[in-house]
Amino acid sequence: MDRYSIIKNKNKREIVLLKAFPCIWNKCSFCDYTLDNCESEEEINNLNSEVLKNVSGKYKVLEVINSGSCFEIPKETLNIIKNVIEERKIEKLYLESHWSYRNRLDEMRSFFKIPITFKIGIETFDYDFRNKVLNKNAKFNSPGEVKEYFDSVCLMVGIKGQNKSMIDEDIRILLKYFSRGTINIFTNNTSNIKRDEDLINWFTEKYSHLDKNPNIEVLYNNTDFGVGD
Repeated sequence: MDRYSIIKNKNKREIVLLKAFPCIWNKCSFCDYTLDNCESEEEINNLNSEVLKNVSGKYKVLEVINSGSCFEIPKETLNIIKNVIEERKIEKLYLESHWSYRNRLDEMRSFFKIPITFKIGIETFDYDFRNKVLNKNAKFNSPGEVKEYFDSVCLMVGIKGQNKSMIDEDIRILLKYFSRGTINIFTNNTSNIKRDEDLINWFTEKYSHLDKNPNIEVLYNNTDFGVGD
């Protein structure tokens, strides 16, 4: 498992994949990332401490991710992150959170005391597909509701049951309402959700121009950021 990487292309930054407590929701139908979660606080903190030693402050920007939300990272690890930010003179932080924590984001801003860009994995703006098929438990009705809390959204493309018009609408909303976004091409995993190769081929051709958009990161493989397994 690679847990530290340097992103040198768009939006240059260092990124760490940390361990954390189990995801608050842990019921998304497509997700098996929660296999990386842990209930032993000592084990979590020991591993995260070693991972965070890699952070150099090279770009003054750090992204911290885990298999869930930043609010599931133990306090001791959060303190280590804060020390790294101060010692390495990090000026900007990226964190990710589930919709359930939307009213707590300022807690992290107050704790770290540097600008934070909050990302949210919504997968799609289509309400029924998001909540009934993917079981995200993110029950908002408009992009404006999301923008009120989050700066950047993560979409997912290439799932059986999606269609072209749904993806077109997702991309339209992303580009209209959000300053940044990540598009994840779905990779088959241990879940029952399956990859749609035809849909992915269509997306890759139609939206190849997004590769040149400095504010949109398209992950053709789930390890394109250099972390994960």
